[in-house]
Amino acid sequence: MPAPILPFWQVNVPPSLREQECPEYLLDISEKDKRIIGTPDEDFRPMPWPVVKDLIRTNRIDLFERRPTDLRKYRQYTHKLAQDYGSVMNFVLKERLQWTDLTPRGAPFTIPDDIKILYNDWPYGIDSSIIHLVIWTKFDLEEDPEIDDLTPAAREEINTFVDQTFCTKVPPEDVVWFKNWRSLKSVHAVEHFHVMLHDPDMEFIKNITNSDVPLAAKVGIQNGSHQ
Repeated sequence: MPAPILPFWQVNVPPSLREQECPEYLLDISEKDKRIIGTPDEDFRPMPWPVVKDLIRTNRIDLFERRPTDLRKYRQYTHKLAQDYGSVMNFVLKERLQWTDLTPRGAPFTIPDDIKILYNDWPYGIDSSIIHLVIWTKFDLEEDPEIDDLTPAAREEINTFVDQTFCTKVPPEDVVWFKNWRSLKSVHAVEHFHVMLHDPDMEFIKNITNSDVPLAAKVGIQNGSHQ
């Protein structure tokens, strides 16, 4: 006899802990998130480095996904942050960036205090050999509204920064970066872009993030596994 089909919010939850009604933090989420959360963890496969690079090269960053139970924890945690701080953005500014003033002191990428490099707090379901960092900036990264993408000048500025900051310590073929489409951003008011590094020297990561610890590590969210 086939197993009963569970509502998405009951998947990956022990029978004794299953709620009959969808919890508040999973209401009004996208169909994509419902599909992911409703997928058994054992059916999920972390993305290896070649797949990660290809998604970024083809600008299909919408295909990144978190492990089902990790996405559930992410939704639950950020829901509580919004209740406690008013918004996730307020939490990021106060606790993660500790910035009280977002006015840049100089031109883009010229003043270290206008930039902060931290771990991505909520990792995608990627191989654990991949380190995912977020580069937060007080200055704008100019976009072309007609294509919802960076202008060539802004892209060149980021390329130069990434080359000088990361590619001097990690082989260039093991470094990629991307900027989320506006529709995919979870934090809109603070400019940022993402850098992924394949199997970097962890002492370098410790130094460049000032020994940062991602929130996911504190609440038990995984970062994939080696294939």
